[in-house]
Amino acid sequence: MAVEAAWDKKRAVGHFNVCDSNQYNAVLAAAQALSLPIIVGVSEGERKFFGVRNIAAMVSASRAAGMEVFLNADHTYSLDGCKEVIDAGFDAVIFDGSHLSLEENIAATRSVVEYARASGREVVVEAEIGRIGTSSKLLSAPPTDIDKELTSPEEAAQFVRETGIDLLAPAVGTMHGRLIGGGEPKIDLARIEAIRSAAGVPLVLHGGSGSSDEDLAAVGPAGCSVVHINTDIRVAYRKGIEASLAADANEIAPYKFLAGGVKGVQDMTEKYLRLFAGL
Repeated sequence: MAVEAAWDKKRAVGHFNVCDSNQYNAVLAAAQALSLPIIVGVSEGERKFFGVRNIAAMVSASRAAGMEVFLNADHTYSLDGCKEVIDAGFDAVIFDGSHLSLEENIAATRSVVEYARASGREVVVEAEIGRIGTSSKLLSAPPTDIDKELTSPEEAAQFVRETGIDLLAPAVGTMHGRLIGGGEPKIDLARIEAIRSAAGVPLVLHGGSGSSDEDLAAVGPAGCSVVHINTDIRVAYRKGIEASLAADANEIAPYKFLAGGVKGVQDMTEKYLRLFAGL
C-alpha cells in the first residue's frame, strides 16, 4: 500500500469516504488529476448502502485500469464485519474497539489480525484507541470529554505490541464530524510524534474535517501517514447538488443535477490531496 512510501517521505495519503458511485468517481478523478495515490473508505453504513461487493468490484476495475487506489473498510465494530470485507477482497480494515476497555480492545483486535493474516492476502489491519467521536456529521458541540481521552505513547506501544496491527488511529485532538458554528480542533502534533516513536507503526489521523490547513499540512511530517476526510466530502456533495437545483429548479435528470455534487467532491478532494502531499 502507498502508506509505506508516505512514511518514508513524511507525507500523508488522503483517505476519503464515499457511499455511491458519484462520490467514488469524483475522488478518483481528483487523485488522477494530481497523479497521487488515494485510499477510498466505506464505513459500515456506507457500504451497506453501496454494497460490499459493488465497491470492491469498482476498485478492482480501477486498479486494472492502472489507477493507484486502495479500499478500506472504515470503522468496523465486529469480527464478523471484518471477516466480510476481508473475504470480499478489501485491502484494509479498521476494527474500532475504542468503546471497549483497553484489554477488551486488544483481545478483539488480535482476533481480527489473526483472521487477516490467515486470509492468504496482504490485508492491512488498523485499530483505534482513545476518544475521537463516532459520527461524520455537523455537530452543535464536541463530544463530551473528548479532550480528556487522548492516547498516550505508552498505551499506544502496548496496544501495537499486543495486537500486531499495521496502522494505529490515536486520539490526538481531532473529532469525527465538524462544528456547525465553526471552530477548529487543535491537533496535538507533539503527541503524534511521541506516539509514532513509541508505537513503531504508521499512524492514521481520523476526523480531519474541520481542522486548520496548517495543522493538516503538519501531521504527515509529525508521523500520520494517512488522513481521513468524510464530513467535508458529504457537505461538498450536498452543497453542489443544492446549487445545481437552485440554478434550475425544474431539472429532473439526475445525471445533470448530481453533476454539481460530483464537482464539489472532486474540488474538495483535490484541495486536501494537495495539502497532504505538500503541493
